[in-house]
Amino acid sequence: MIDLRRAGPGEFIAALPAVLDVYTAAMRPPADQLSGRQGIMRNHATFPGFTCLLARTAQGATVGFGYAFHGAAGQWWHDVVRQALAERAGPGSASGWLDDALEIAELHVHPDHQGRGIGRRLVRGLCEGRPERSAVLSTHDRPTAARHLYRRLGFVDLLTMFVFPGGYEHYAIVGVPLPLPAPR
Repeated sequence: MIDLRRAGPGEFIAALPAVLDVYTAAMRPPADQLSGRQGIMRNHATFPGFTCLLARTAQGATVGFGYAFHGAAGQWWHDVVRQALAERAGPGSASGWLDDALEIAELHVHPDHQGRGIGRRLVRGLCEGRPERSAVLSTHDRPTAARHLYRRLGFVDLLTMFVFPGGYEHYAIVGVPLPLPAPR
């Protein structure tokens, strides 16, 4: 049985070694990027409305995590996505999706535990009871299990084939009005 535990900023920062282990197993980033990723995650814990869920086994091992916060001007992802969405879909669309949004920054499940509904529970748990008008996130723009999960949860494509500045991979920016639709 996997339990979800809500963690505040301090507990999240204390759990960063385990969180980075899950991130590394799920994403397989180059080793030289991990210290930068850790710094980004630590910084995210200071953002307004930060919320985190840790997925843990009965023995206390972290096998998944997700965190989100209230998006705002001055946050890198928010500003980059807002500009791109305004350029492609118009300023009204950008405002409608991002003016009052929960930005799901990271959501990962260790590969040994994928396919068991943990990711779905993490998304639902992060969005549950949030005051924001929408939830938004970026995911690789290819037919992955994550992309399929977000569609099943009601997320729609806002941008596709999007490349972040300095990057090379294609991402989809997706969003869903909150509260999430009831489970099917």
